[in-house]
Amino acid sequence: MKKKLLTILICIAVVATFATGCSSTATTKEPAAETPTVKAVEKTKVFVSADWVKSVIDGKQPESKDYVIIEAAWGQVSEDKAYTEAHIPGAIHLNTDEIEEEKKWDIRTGAEITQVMKNYGINKDTNVIIYGADSGAARVAFVCIWAGVENVKVLDGGLNTWKNAGYATKDGIETAKATSKDFGVTIPAHPDYVLSSDEVKDDLEKDNNFRLVSIRSLDEFTGKKSGYSYIKRAGEPKGAVWGHDETDYLNEDGTFINFDKAVAMWAEQGITKDNEIAFYCGTGWRATIPWLMAYENGWKNVKLYDDGWFVWQMDEKNPVQAITPEEAAAK
Repeated sequence: MKKKLLTILICIAVVATFATGCSSTATTKEPAAETPTVKAVEKTKVFVSADWVKSVIDGKQPESKDYVIIEAAWGQVSEDKAYTEAHIPGAIHLNTDEIEEEKKWDIRTGAEITQVMKNYGINKDTNVIIYGADSGAARVAFVCIWAGVENVKVLDGGLNTWKNAGYATKDGIETAKATSKDFGVTIPAHPDYVLSSDEVKDDLEKDNNFRLVSIRSLDEFTGKKSGYSYIKRAGEPKGAVWGHDETDYLNEDGTFINFDKAVAMWAEQGITKDNEIAFYCGTGWRATIPWLMAYENGWKNVKLYDDGWFVWQMDEKNPVQAITPEEAAAK
């Protein structure tokens, strides 16, 4: 009886030892890392982080219910190796030729943009997230806002910031899901966001508070070069002031500078929030960067001169200047 009891006790001890060992092994396992909580952002907030975009994809934002991700770049998708080799999962390639006509590189007509929006499954309530390797992304974002899309975002830092955050990419080509739904408003919903050449000439002549702001390189502004292979003439529209080039709006990591720095750059040239401002560049890409920054920060006094230097220099009657930024600001 004692031997039987002893045997039972030994068995209990052995089982307890194994149980304790198994319990110890389980507790040494690291718990799975949780996805960080990302705060919601306002509709008028344009530049967003990779974490925020990922949270939309993961279904954790109000925008998750209806969104489209666009990688904007010039050229056909089949020829865009950068996109076909690595893009944000779900991102659709958009050729910027679809939003710009080929003679002046101005924004296409409202009817044409309406069809583009349908082709990409976008209406005014769709949450559109855009990224790209250059200012083409800002250009597409501007067109969406001009058209009437109410919630437009740009991934700050583009695909690099997505990769640096450790998020996966996808290869191949993703197909847009077209919609037959009405856009919801007549495009453009905000025609006043764009100024024509005639309107710019009129403002330069009659409005002392108007500032035509060049977003081009210093060499372009001073007339040392045109900046484009297809533009022969160099210089700027007479009366323009310098708002710095695209690169001056970027940090070393490719993200955009703080808005306060942009405001300080403009102030050096006598450009303030009290002015009526029209940004422009050669054909409308670079100028959309400061426009979006000002729009995001609630400035109501900004426009885009879409014709830019390209169209201005086509008419030899249009007055041209080739002076320093300091000389331009002094005038």
